Amino acid sequence: MRLTPTERDRLLIFNAAQLARARQARGLRLNVPEATALISDTVCEAARDGARLVEAVAAGRAVLGPEDVLPGVADVLTEIQVEAVFDDGSRLAVLTDPVGGGHAGDQAPGALLPGPPHAERRPEVTLPVTNTATVPVSVTSHFHFFEANPRLRFDRAAAYGMRLAVPAGSSLRFGPGETREAGLLPIGGERVVIGFAGLVDGPLDAPGARAEALRRAAACGYLGAEPVGTEPAPESAPAPESAPAPETPA
Repeated sequence: MRLTPTERDRLLIFNAAQLARARQARGLRLNVPEATALISDTVCEAARDGARLVEAVAAGRAVLGPEDVLPGVADVLTEIQVEAVFDDGSRLAVLTDPVGGGHAGDQAPGALLPGPPHAERRPEVTLPVTNTATVPVSVTSHFHFFEANPRLRFDRAAAYGMRLAVPAGSSLRFGPGETREAGLLPIGGERVVIGFAGLVDGPLDAPGARAEALRRAAACGYLGAEPVGTEPAPESAPAPESAPAPETPA
């Protein structure tokens, strides 16, 4: 069975969460990795059960309290970010104060805290994107847009190494059959992409990485990744039948 890096990470979280549950059942207080795994797994399972983002975040924040973790864990674990698959696509769930240590004050679960004002960067590329699926598709802010849902039709080559030009933690939603513009920015930092759909899994700018990613995407049926000239040619009209030769008199 072939698993993508994202699926392998999900199994790792699940196994770590099961270990945390077993230790909690023995009366042990959890450490940082155990608490992180248990909360993350709770969010992912709530999403799998059909919960909305705000409901999944609330479920994650309710699973542990300060009395369930070792001293100091609540001070260290001030935020957990986990990407879960909801009915309308993958969404980034942000849990502030996940073990209820009181660091978040009266903020609502998953609320974005205000920071210093800054100018949003303008998109460097704008692409028309069509959702050919029968369900809505949401793409989160820092998802490698090239690897977004295969049923989204757009110029994959132009989106290679790019992310949405939207605030961190937010997303762009494409309704069934909808076409809308998506503004994109280059992925920053060291430009190493790990996970997502497994089409890159390494440095974006490595020699041959872009061509290989496009080949994989086309082989997996990602719309917009088809090489130019591979569209099926229209059927040609049949040649007219020739008239029968006149009979030669005997």
